[in-house]
Amino acid sequence: MSGNVTSAHLPARTGILVGRSHTTRPAVAVGPEPVAVDLGSAQLRIWLGPGGLLSVPVGQGLRAPVVRRGRVVDGPGCATELRRLLRDHRTPVPVGALVVACRPVLATPADQEATRRVLNAVLAPSRLLFVDSVRAGAIGAGAAAGTLLLADIGAQLTEVALLEEGRVVAARRAEVGTRDLNHAVTAAMLAETTTRLIRELRQEPAVRPLVRTALARGLVVVGDGATRPDLTARLVATLGATVHRAAAPRTAALTGAGMAAVAATRHPASD
Repeated sequence: MSGNVTSAHLPARTGILVGRSHTTRPAVAVGPEPVAVDLGSAQLRIWLGPGGLLSVPVGQGLRAPVVRRGRVVDGPGCATELRRLLRDHRTPVPVGALVVACRPVLATPADQEATRRVLNAVLAPSRLLFVDSVRAGAIGAGAAAGTLLLADIGAQLTEVALLEEGRVVAARRAEVGTRDLNHAVTAAMLAETTTRLIRELRQEPAVRPLVRTALARGLVVVGDGATRPDLTARLVATLGATVHRAAAPRTAALTGAGMAAVAATRHPASD
């Protein structure tokens, strides 16, 4: 496997190589450096170039979380947390930068608008672009080429998507994640939820052949769930397919969004 993906296999199977995308080539920046943001249910994260990742736990020291199940539920509070994050790290706000924000798959227009208001207030971007978190995760894992099945198992959301050459073809999501793991919700149940979402995709006649092709390649898993061997082992058992774990799964989506931001500054006409 490539340096940023590890795999869990069925005993009689082998996975294919999941290579890093060509978009990792260094870019020539023009104007303010691009910025990427991931307002997750567990962490608020900002990407400010290679090696420039800032994060803060959601709800740390607050009475209530500012993001819940992938949705901004307290816009002013979320903006305050992001400003505090930049201030605590003595990082100047890159006013006028191009910003790419992760967006949970199947997010509503209202969800996206809530995120837009927060980022406009904090970063004042010259352009604000959105990328589905599953697509960003595929880019960050170096697995965006070809036909791909990816599961982003986060703290409070589980997202499954079928991608073709980096474009989301079909997707499903469930409002459950690793933060829900306790005596009532087990790793086996979370794996079964992920498998159920994949089965739903397989039931769509238009994409069934692509899902079959993607499963032969193996499921790529990003998010906090990819750090749990018990969960990935259950996925191997329930899916009957190889599972590829991104090497830095918790930040794969943010890394991919950062790479997309760099690409957008180089090719603005293609956005």
